[in-house]
Amino acid sequence: MRLPERAAPGPRPVRTECASPDFESFAAARWPRLLRTAYLLTGDHHEAEDLVQVTLAKLYPAWPRVRGLDEPDAYVRRALVNNNLSRFRKRRVVQLLTPRLPERAQEGGAARTEERSLLLEALGTLPPRQRAVVVLRYWEDLSEQQAAEVLGCSPGNVKSQASRGLRKLRDHPALAEFQPRPGREEPADERP
Repeated sequence: MRLPERAAPGPRPVRTECASPDFESFAAARWPRLLRTAYLLTGDHHEAEDLVQVTLAKLYPAWPRVRGLDEPDAYVRRALVNNNLSRFRKRRVVQLLTPRLPERAQEGGAARTEERSLLLEALGTLPPRQRAVVVLRYWEDLSEQQAAEVLGCSPGNVKSQASRGLRKLRDHPALAEFQPRPGREEPADERP
């Protein structure tokens, strides 16, 4: 008796039941904000794009469950931050990022570009967790409770990480020229 021959194992077929215009429209609508957040977390445009793509790729199979959540945006934001923190744990090769953007020949806005570059340089010196807290609190404008939910920690931890992060930003030499001068009133909020 001869057994039928089995075909060589091939790649698994991709499940398409969760492929929906709903996911595509969600991803397209959220892409700019996710990319901005990822850029602030990574400090590099290319790594930010990779981070958003990895996050959305991991989200895709779980989309039917995620879209049923009360706040799918919060879930995606937390996944983005977690993937970024995992990136630091897995990193074996250190990359040297330049702290400043190349000079551009444009009128006006040059001072603002310089300020932004200095701020990103200082932000890049923060440890990953403090950087995540500062980005979520002051760029994403999340409350302490919302940031704590995204990071999976207590609001008190968010407060202490934000306080330490802001202190490091204030003490960073690149931002010294932006510190309040004696006799000038300091702004009420603590945004960097």
